Amino acid sequence: MQQGSAAREDGKQIVDAKSTEIQLLVLDIDGTIAGESNEIRQPVRRAIRSCQERGVQVAIATGRMYCSALRFHQESGSTLPLVAYQGAWIQDPATQQLHRHWPVARQTAEQLLDYFEQPQLRTVLSVHFYINDRLYVRELTKETQIYAERSGIKPIAVGDLRQVLQNEPTKVLALSDDTNVIDQLLGTLRRQYTPAELYLTKSVATFFEATNPFVNKGTGVRYLAEELLGLQAANVMTIGDNFNDVEMLEYAGIGVAMGNAPIEVKAVAQWVAPTVEQDGAAAAIEEFVLRT
Repeated sequence: MQQGSAAREDGKQIVDAKSTEIQLLVLDIDGTIAGESNEIRQPVRRAIRSCQERGVQVAIATGRMYCSALRFHQESGSTLPLVAYQGAWIQDPATQQLHRHWPVARQTAEQLLDYFEQPQLRTVLSVHFYINDRLYVRELTKETQIYAERSGIKPIAVGDLRQVLQNEPTKVLALSDDTNVIDQLLGTLRRQYTPAELYLTKSVATFFEATNPFVNKGTGVRYLAEELLGLQAANVMTIGDNFNDVEMLEYAGIGVAMGNAPIEVKAVAQWVAPTVEQDGAAAAIEEFVLRT
């Protein structure tokens, strides 16, 4: 699909902004509204505010921890629950009501840990368990420290991660600087676990993520739209940049991929915006909300 175009490369028009009344805008964080600066740039802030002035509700849907995503939720001015951990954790910051928590089964988390701790993987993977909105790790690796700095959180090093599995993890993540390792991991585990057993995805090229099989951003956005707001998919616009955004792009009446998204993600979107560093989210909002 051409960047900044509402038509596919075969010329088929797939979005008619004038016939679609957008009432809910859902935004991913990393690679979508936050780039290298780890902040929402002013053009994107202004576009979000303009949406809200028109009565369009704005929500955040992210793979981040709830506590890590909270500042973006606040900066966006959202009054809706925050969709965190790919949709496994949905909480209203205003009331603290936890609308959803769908964790990974303890037995499955133990199986994943056994797999990650094989000799050929143990030295190249940093394993993260997210429990009660806290991050537990075996040890503080370089990759974990970089992740924690960007996320604004403090990892808790515990040695053997099995000792924290009294509670089921909201999400399991494995990091590696070697993207081939992550791709192989994803391929292998998708052969071992069906979609009915585990949801497996990548949020960036170096992050392998596993959640409850009923969890993805699509189900999270559907919950906000249909159950909380009484809207239909046609009234929803979503913007994202990676594989963990695919389900919400497919669900929405208008699904927008960022220009920095992988080609496979762009292929499922109805429009491709400029990159995050070019304020692509603002361009998409202007195209489908503010011009209509």
